[in-house]
Amino acid sequence: MKGEAMRCIHCEGPMKKATAPFHVDRKGCQLSLDAVPARVCGQYGEPYFEEREVRTIQRLLTQLDKQTAGMASVA
Repeated sequence: MKGEAMRCIHCEGPMKKATAPFHVDRKGCQLSLDAVPARVCGQYGEPYFEEREVRTIQRLLTQLDKQTAGMASVA
């Protein structure tokens, strides 16, 4: 719905365009992004990443998996 403001799925409050951090631990490695474009809930600060950003994060995780595939975990 063009022109209609996005609403938070939890509180129905307004969302604003901003950036948000994204962190994930994966197979002993960490991926940290400090400022990913997102819609952020004005009340709770919960970020919602749009499709473009999600695809980019997925590509980064795929590359991380490839780069670390041969690494043995140290016990």
